[in-house]
Formats: sequence, structure tokens, C-alpha cells
Amino acid sequence: MPSFHYEGLDKEGQNISGTITAASQSLAMKKLQDEGKVPIKLQSTQKNKAVNDSNVKEESSNRPNIPREELANLIREVATAVEAGLPLMQALVTVRRQAAGRKQEVILDFLIERVEAGKPLHEACGEYGLPFDDMIVGMMRAADASGRMHEVLHQLADLLERSVELRRELVGATVYPAIVAGLIAVSVTIFVTVLLPKLMKPLEDSGVPLPWPTRLLLNIADFVGAWWWLILLSMAGATIAWRAWSSIDANRRSIDGTLLKVPVVGPLLRDVAVARFTRTLGTLVSAGIPILSALKIVRDTLGNTVLMEAIDDVQDRVSTGGSLATPLEECGYFPPLLVQIVNIGERSGRLESMLLHASGAFDRQVDNSLKLLTKALPPVLLMVMAVIAAFVLTAILLPLLEMQQAVAGQR
Repeated sequence: MPSFHYEGLDKEGQNISGTITAASQSLAMKKLQDEGKVPIKLQSTQKNKAVNDSNVKEESSNRPNIPREELANLIREVATAVEAGLPLMQALVTVRRQAAGRKQEVILDFLIERVEAGKPLHEACGEYGLPFDDMIVGMMRAADASGRMHEVLHQLADLLERSVELRRELVGATVYPAIVAGLIAVSVTIFVTVLLPKLMKPLEDSGVPLPWPTRLLLNIADFVGAWWWLILLSMAGATIAWRAWSSIDANRRSIDGTLLKVPVVGPLLRDVAVARFTRTLGTLVSAGIPILSALKIVRDTLGNTVLMEAIDDVQDRVSTGGSLATPLEECGYFPPLLVQIVNIGERSGRLESMLLHASGAFDRQVDNSLKLLTKALPPVLLMVMAVIAAFVLTAILLPLLEMQQAVAGQR
């Protein structure tokens, strides 16, 4: 008879593991549940299991993916169905009947097949691959183990929706400045390389000495006209070299550390990371995930290597029995308000609820930082455009004034 290795929780909530024999994986799952155990991981011990896992990993790259917003809606529908009293299997089938698009159908068919075979939902999601990342799989594992499936899935949907909103706010804050900067670059390039040489050609032919601003722009125009292909190749090479250089861990850390020190941009990046850290950690802890596992999941969501290394240090300190607030304060990247909230939450035993309440305040801080960015960038870009326009105008007017003075002197 086949044997299965399991990991899970006993009646007292303690971690357990072992081996059980059953005719199938679904029967092994049922046998464990009858014994009062909550299986979190259950897999066959057969030798061909490793081969099957490698095949699954290769196939996962070819499976369809869906946007985060669509995934949040899908999880919300499953949570609502479970909350209405449907078993998980029936909830997945119900959502499958009204799936929006072929990609959702493929994802749900995969999950239904695995769950029907006796696998927990989190294991089915992890086996599928993207869009189910480590954070989502961790939340699914908590949903399977806590017995509060619909509550944890609703929390996960809220977390995904907030991450989508935050990404939209960031994109919205940078679109207008990017458009303005692009128009400035295109306008200056066209004027200097096309219009300026035509305007200055009569003056060059007349023998009037040109001032240095005019000569500089004309030399730039001549160089671009003669070596434009070399410029494009150099830009492509520089881009490739930059990506290769920045992919090195030490260099990536230097870049991220420098970005955190840039005025306006640095505080914004920190606020975004703190808001994401607070909401994600509070959601994971409230779902029943141990603090060390939650920190490991949160680490990969920050998007900044300096902050990720800070969380690594926090995790090491907590694993030795230390508090969470002390290393957060000592690393210097997290605001005093967050440190105080974590400190009070640890002492009162209400860490998850205080983190979730505080996440709203940090979200508002992100909104304020985004408003500051959108208000500060356009004037800066206008000033840059004004300086460039003044230099170009000076390069045009100076030779005209000199020519006018020469004509007046001949009279």
C-alpha cells in the first residue's frame, strides 16, 4: 500500500510530521483528519515523486497567468462561496462555472483536479506556479490550517487589491512627469539637429563669427548627424552594461541605498515599503502564520535590497528570542511610529490588529508622498525646459545681434 509523508498540526496546534499508509492521497488526508490532525503538507514517498515534481515544475512555466487584480477577484469569489457554507471543492466548481476568460478556467480546472485528489489548496496553488507567489501560498497554507478559510481568503483578497491600488497610484504619479520629460527631449533634439543648422547656415556663409553657444549647438548637431548610429549602439550597449552591472548583488544594494537617500524619491520608496510591510505582516500574522515565516514572506515583497537585508537581520534577531521592535528601530529604515506600534502590540498581545490598524495611516502617508511627488516634478521639469530653451534662444540671438552691430558699424 502506498505511503505518504505528512506535516501539519495536532489538536493542540503543535507542529507534527510523520508517515501514513493509505490506498490514495485523498484517503490518507481523510484518515489524518479523522485522527484529529490538520494536514498542511501531504505527499507520496514513492521514488517517482521527484520525477513528477520536476515535470510539474517544467510545465508550470507554460501555464497561463492572470493579473493581480483579476486574481484578487477570483480569490474573493472563492472566499464568498466558502463563507456561504459551500465546501471548498464545491466552491471552486461554482466559481469555475462563471469564470471570466479562458485563463481563469485553466487555473480553476488545475486547482479542482488537485483538490479533488486530496491535496490542500495551498499545495495545489504552489504546484501551479505564478500567479501564486510565496505570499499567496503562505496565506493559503494559513487558510487550510486555521479552519477560517473564508476569513483568511478575504484578507488575502484585500491585500492583493491594496497592492494593485498602490501600483496604480505610483504609475499615475509618474506618467505625467515622464510625458513632459519625453516631450522636452524630443523637442530639443529636433530643434538642435534639424532647425538650428538651417537657421544658422546663412550666417556661417556670410562669414559672421559665431559665439560659443552657437558653435557648441552646431557641433552637437553635426556630431549627431554624422554618428547617430554610433549613438544608438552606445545607448544600447550602455543599457545592457547597466543591467548586467546592476544585477550584481553588491551593486544592486548600492543603487537601492542611494535611491533611499534621494530627496522626495527616497522618502516615497520608504513609505511604500513600510505601508506594504505593515499591511502584509499584519495580514499574515492575523491569519495564523508564525512571525518568522511571516517575516520571510514579507521580505520578498519590499522590492529594495537594503530593506530586505534589514528584514533578514530582524528575522535573525527574532529567531534567537529577541523582540521585533528593537531590530526594527536599530536598522534605521523604519519610522518611529511603526516601531512604537510593534512594541505596544508585542506587549499587549495584539500585534496583528495594531499592524492592520496602522497600515491605514501608512497608506495615507504614501498618498501624501505621491501628491508631493506629482507637485514637485512638473515645476522641476519646467525649470529644466526653461534653462534649455534660454540656452538655445541665446545661441540663436547672439549671432543675429552681432551681425546687426556689424551692419550698423559699416554704416
